[in-house]
Amino acid sequence: MGKQLGEILRRRAFFALDVLHGGEQRRILEVDKAEISGGVTEDYRQRRLKAILSYAAAECPFYRELPEHEGLSDFPVQTKRDFIDHYEGIVSDEFRDHKDRLTHLTTSGSTGTPFTVLADPEKMKHVNMNFIAVMELNGFRLGMKRGEFRAWIKGRNTISRWHSLRNNLLMIDISNMGDEQVRAIFDRIKKERIQVLVAYSSAVTALVDYAERKHPDLTGWDVEMIFTMGEALPESTRDRAERLFGIRPVLSYGNNENGFIAVSLKGADTYTIDLYHYHVEILKMDSDQPAKEGELGRIVVTDYYNRAFPMIRYDTGDTGKIRTWRDKEGRVHAEFIEIYGRRGSLIYNTQGEPLSIHVFMNNLLNFEGIMRQAKCIQTGVRDYILELNPEEGAQVDEEAVKTSYRKYLGEDAGFTIAYIGTIPIQQSGKTMVCEQRCPAYLNKEQEKA
Repeated sequence: MGKQLGEILRRRAFFALDVLHGGEQRRILEVDKAEISGGVTEDYRQRRLKAILSYAAAECPFYRELPEHEGLSDFPVQTKRDFIDHYEGIVSDEFRDHKDRLTHLTTSGSTGTPFTVLADPEKMKHVNMNFIAVMELNGFRLGMKRGEFRAWIKGRNTISRWHSLRNNLLMIDISNMGDEQVRAIFDRIKKERIQVLVAYSSAVTALVDYAERKHPDLTGWDVEMIFTMGEALPESTRDRAERLFGIRPVLSYGNNENGFIAVSLKGADTYTIDLYHYHVEILKMDSDQPAKEGELGRIVVTDYYNRAFPMIRYDTGDTGKIRTWRDKEGRVHAEFIEIYGRRGSLIYNTQGEPLSIHVFMNNLLNFEGIMRQAKCIQTGVRDYILELNPEEGAQVDEEAVKTSYRKYLGEDAGFTIAYIGTIPIQQSGKTMVCEQRCPAYLNKEQEKA
């Protein structure tokens, strides 16, 4: 372990270039870290909230038509579907004719609904520095070689060689997490001297399970950090990872639409909320009234910094419990005691190999504008039901849909297609993109229990 030459050179180059531009990114980074870990003032929260509400009411047709704009409660709580339905009315007038300057943040998410958010340059500065900030708060050094674990889809979310070289970033595909594939991942981590694993919790679980069963040789590993995203990593798996790898995984909560919203700090098992970038509410499960402190409720986020597409009172689809307090200097702190949601059922391909839930999430990106939602249900070892909820008036090419899913499930996968209305919401508050109903696998899980 230790600093690598590529890491040092990239860090020096980054800050040298930033100095030429006035040092803005470094200032944002240092403020980010200080405000996330040290809390914010109540005055800052109120100023930021008032600023984004006033801007949205003046610049966005949808918000402008609201009868009242005095406070946050005058703005409606909106789901991903609501934002899609009112899309053009939420895009701000300031950026409406300058969309070429905007970044497209695309996600399908675990609700199975494709969604693209427009982000202005100022928002993207904060997204990029926020990522580095939450990493550095857990020991990351800018320039470290990191492997990002995703279901990479060529032409959709893959990165160029130049982007990979510049950011010291390697793509680790998790479309298939069978033993052979996981062994290859372990070999690559060691061979390419990867220092940081940025992975969905399901991928970390697969690595831990494999390591316990196969005992791969970790001698000479350069890994110093495991940064988890997506569905919550079970505490037992976090403990096992620490025992096997000597590293306690970092927990994070966020989404593609906004960025990182909360992260565990060193030594903590809770998620510190980023009050510098977001106003977070916990609302009751059955109404838009505030939940009591410590009560389970819906996580609703207002993004302070995105003016191109103001996301005010965004119902993320997740549920959680929150704790807020003020320190002796009066600064406000908040943390998620627990986060729920993103609990997809484990689906297997026709060869009996487990697939990440994110395979199904990312596959939906191929059908943005055609499919409102889709869900894959496994009913047999080689049999699946595809529940489709198309956009109104959209023509669905069923063979194209089957081909897209067969890429991951297997060429011998058999499908039944069913057209439905809205996919039902689970107890977690989300509609899931996959579900396990195969007796063989359900019985296996019961035997393990």
